[in-house]
Amino acid sequence: MKNYRDIKEFIKVLKEKNLIVEIEAEVDWDLEITEITDIISKKNGKALLFNHVKGSRYPVLINTFGSYERMALALGVKDINDIKDEIVKFLDLSNYQSLKDKIKAIPSLLPLPFIFPQKVKNGKCQEVIEKNPDLTQLPVLKCWPQDGGRFITLPMVFTVDPETRQQNAGMYRMQVYDEKTTGMHWHMHKDGKKIYDKYRKLGIRKMPVSVAIGCDPATVYASTAPLPQNIDELLFSGFLRKKAVKTVKCITNDIYVPAYSEFILEGYVDIDETRIEGPFGDHTGYYSLKDKYPVFHVELITHQKEPVYMATVVGQPPMEDCYMGKATERIFLPLIKMQCPEIIELNLPLEGVFHNCAIVSIDKQFPHHARKIMNSLWGMGQMMYTKMIIVVDKDVNPHDLSKVMWKVFNNIDAKRDLVISEGPLDALDHSSDTPLFGNRLGIDATKKWETEGHTREWPDDVTMSDEIIRKVKARWGEYGID
Repeated sequence: MKNYRDIKEFIKVLKEKNLIVEIEAEVDWDLEITEITDIISKKNGKALLFNHVKGSRYPVLINTFGSYERMALALGVKDINDIKDEIVKFLDLSNYQSLKDKIKAIPSLLPLPFIFPQKVKNGKCQEVIEKNPDLTQLPVLKCWPQDGGRFITLPMVFTVDPETRQQNAGMYRMQVYDEKTTGMHWHMHKDGKKIYDKYRKLGIRKMPVSVAIGCDPATVYASTAPLPQNIDELLFSGFLRKKAVKTVKCITNDIYVPAYSEFILEGYVDIDETRIEGPFGDHTGYYSLKDKYPVFHVELITHQKEPVYMATVVGQPPMEDCYMGKATERIFLPLIKMQCPEIIELNLPLEGVFHNCAIVSIDKQFPHHARKIMNSLWGMGQMMYTKMIIVVDKDVNPHDLSKVMWKVFNNIDAKRDLVISEGPLDALDHSSDTPLFGNRLGIDATKKWETEGHTREWPDDVTMSDEIIRKVKARWGEYGID
């Protein structure tokens, strides 16, 4: 398993593997980079490094994680499922039952004490200190024609809980208003917003905030992961890297940020100030509407001597964020199965943009078992936003969308098998009559039992016998079929 000190080390690996294209022609941050990136994303193309961006001396790295291969490479594995398997092994208590088992488990447990964030005195992110910060010098993108302005799209936003003093990192878009202020897009259900509300409750007017742009790949990914509350994102990054993230104290506040970040924006959010933010062409493929959000004031910018500005573009899928979402699906499946062991497999289709559709296969064991699964998933953290849950039997692969749709179209009785549940919806959902709340749909596409009220005989799937399948496979070369 490989870990990277910073994003430049990852760029070097991408170059060695011919997985990145360097563009030397001057390009415009105003829409042009988005169009180029969108074309490449839709072709499942390479990462892009724009070395000459109009009006800025800093190169732009984009589409970094925009394939399954690069996403796995970013996390230091051959396949994302390798991380899932490692988590399964770690969580399996049977591996620790006997003394012999405990001894055998020692090698896999040895790295754990060394994954906690490590504080250092000096960081490369502070090689250059801009005491008169100017955000317009950064190659911040305007992504889509109706966007409200230029947006920092891949920021790691660090905050500190004023009561527990625990740090939090999250990824929230930031609209650049001028040289020294941006919006801070904190949704109601996000940890950053909860910490912000604590500052308001305590009457602390200036909330310290630091923003890292361009970190090692595992740390960037960790800031997007739906971790349980109070789990440190840098600790999770250390787990993925099998090596601690080195952190350095900011100059104007007590927040610790990754020492090998490319850029750090230090400042504060005034709890009494809001400003109109948006619209923004979002990962749903639609524009999220403008609304009032807190304002971030930049007091200081620090960066490496030759920094790379890391960005992403979201829009109609598939795009780079889809592959980060699929990594989350794989990595967090073991935790979901701990609470619902009857779940066999899970698929969050790219077209569902993470929170609009989940397809699960289950080992059905009792009448209306699918409903239990639906309600369980709607009660799990950010799964509460899932607008549609489709449940199929264990012999159906949720990733085979053709077979899933065949089961849905043929197995359901609308009155019996559709479940409508009221509950929270993602802040970006535009279909509900009311923001943040609406109706979610569960579809039970499993084979129905007599105990579920289906008294007619249920037909078997049309399939070939195993004997004939083996015979044809053995003789295939004799048939002369290409």
